[in-house]
Amino acid sequence: MDEIRKLRNIGISAHIDSGKTTLTERILYFTKRIFAIHEVKGKDGVGATMDSMELEKERGITIASAATHCEWKGHRINIIDTPGHVDFTIEVERALRVMDGAVLILCSVGGVQSQSITVDRQMKRYEVPRIAFINKCDRAGADPYKVVDQLREKLGHNAVFMQIPIGLESELSGIVDLVSMKALYFEGPNGDEVRTGEIPPSMVDEAMLKREELLDAASMFSDDLMEAILEENPTPDLIHEAVRNGTVSRHLTPVFLGSAYKNIGVQAVLDGINRYLPSPPDVKNAALDIDRDEAEVPLETDPDKPVVALAFKLEVTPYGQLTYLRIYQGSIGKGDDITLTRTGRKIKVGRLVRMHAEQMEDLTSAKAGDIVALFGVDCYSGDTFTSGGLNYTMSSMFVPEPVISLSISPEDNKSQTNMSKALNRFVREDPTFRSYVDQESGETIISGMGELHLEVYVERMKREFSARVTTGMPQVAYREAITRRADFDYTHKKQTGGSGQFGRVTGFMEPSEESAYEFVNQIKGGVIPTEYIPAVDKGFQSCLNKGAALGFPVVGMKVTINDGKSHSVDSSELAFTQAAIGAFKQAYIKARPVILEPVMKVSVEGPSEFQGSIMGSINQRRGLITSSTEDGDFTTIDAEVPLAEMFGYATVLRSLTQGRAEFTMEFLKYSRVPRSLSEELKANLRGKSRGEKKS
Repeated sequence: MDEIRKLRNIGISAHIDSGKTTLTERILYFTKRIFAIHEVKGKDGVGATMDSMELEKERGITIASAATHCEWKGHRINIIDTPGHVDFTIEVERALRVMDGAVLILCSVGGVQSQSITVDRQMKRYEVPRIAFINKCDRAGADPYKVVDQLREKLGHNAVFMQIPIGLESELSGIVDLVSMKALYFEGPNGDEVRTGEIPPSMVDEAMLKREELLDAASMFSDDLMEAILEENPTPDLIHEAVRNGTVSRHLTPVFLGSAYKNIGVQAVLDGINRYLPSPPDVKNAALDIDRDEAEVPLETDPDKPVVALAFKLEVTPYGQLTYLRIYQGSIGKGDDITLTRTGRKIKVGRLVRMHAEQMEDLTSAKAGDIVALFGVDCYSGDTFTSGGLNYTMSSMFVPEPVISLSISPEDNKSQTNMSKALNRFVREDPTFRSYVDQESGETIISGMGELHLEVYVERMKREFSARVTTGMPQVAYREAITRRADFDYTHKKQTGGSGQFGRVTGFMEPSEESAYEFVNQIKGGVIPTEYIPAVDKGFQSCLNKGAALGFPVVGMKVTINDGKSHSVDSSELAFTQAAIGAFKQAYIKARPVILEPVMKVSVEGPSEFQGSIMGSINQRRGLITSSTEDGDFTTIDAEVPLAEMFGYATVLRSLTQGRAEFTMEFLKYSRVPRSLSEELKANLRGKSRGEKKS
């Protein structure tokens, strides 16, 4: 248990380009996991350790979260480096689901940015304690004091300085530790040597003032510290204990400063992780007992109890599926049997590894609190593994709904096969990536969290699977509907030697508000025998799949038959089905069909300052705003917008609101397409069909 108490599972999260991967690279260097520092974007031809994917090195962004582990002053630290881009939000979501603590990085120039707000919301969702690191204090315009004010105002944190900077921007030379009241300088070629010195005289007053603020905030979490302050004898140990209590209870956020790129302040952050972030036993975790109607069961970080572990991330490698596991209770050893609770299937643990970016280190066993990976296990992201007959499941992670779609088509047969393999793999790996074949257009549609998200997957298809594909806008599911009553009187006659075919149907079609299709039988006197009535209904229904106007399915129609004629020999079910088809064609164009388009119920949430821009963007998309409500600094705007106008809206909304607004949409109803757009649509479809005939 002493070993488990010295374990830290942490996630590193922040807005895009705040320095997450750079900080992780420095942590690995100072903990002797790597022996040379490489930069993001692979400027030196190598690239950062945690960005192992070629695309990540090229673009200089993190796409997939990567796990690693290191040791610092007798503590083991499991680290997950997460992406900052909103399109890869699921990677942050699943990392925070299994983390005990987190480091929230903020840029000292940008401060609390849009994705900082999203990441903070995710940390609150999973009740993750965090420390803050204000990075890039060496940049022009750096102002850590402004950033701490934003932490308090925008995110509602009880943020308190643990350090203050010695100089700022190009003058940054070290930090003052407010607990020990010493100046720390990071010397040597890579800041390896931490030199302790006296606080510069010009900074003593400011350091005393900030220390008072720290003691005031920390004393709320320790009676012993409060007594020591009254006796004017607060020891560093008492301060550390109080700050830890406040951090673990999520009522205090210790703030560290520095520049990861310039190797200033990183060792102090490592000390903060050891001192203030919780160990696995400090965090309450619970499972749901399936046998007892999903009653909540507390889990103990005890290696001797039955196993409960969560698969939080999958990767499909050339050698099989790699399943990342967080063990909450019990121990897993090589050759052990564990049960996948979703299917009840027993699995023998073959290869057990600990990850260091894309490298693996083999293990013989792993205990409660550990983050490891299994090889060759067939499961899904979010599955629970148990042993000892437990039928438990862990609560699932929050998966946001996709907001953007593209149609995708292979260029040749080989690409078709490879594209299918790629789609199957991506759907298993990423719960926010969806793929399906549209029943009407026959197109393969992929959906995701943003244009960059889908762009990366299309690029990965080409590189990793050699699938040459082209992308385009998916076809909107239009419909047709009639606008007036039209009569029909149609006789189907066919003589082919022997018994022929004869059937006559008379009646009318009219628009229906109540249902998509309604059939009314008003035949009297048996002019059409009862056994043929279902065949007439079937004939009309068969025409609904393809309207005569533009070939879209027909909705909102009521068909009434009130007369007809049959023949004792030549009438049959087939004859009356054909008569109904002829009657439909005869009356449909007379009933003046129009094109309907799907209209979505769209709900946009964003800061009130952007309310005008958001409303303008909806109006430009033929949207009808139905309501607008304000809650503090946030506005929620509900609107009805045609689906055809919503493609690419995620990107437009982000650029309008600096990435701080988000939207959801769901199908609401079908509505008539304006005449001008209807003509344009007809012209486009005719041009498309002519092109298909030529080819």
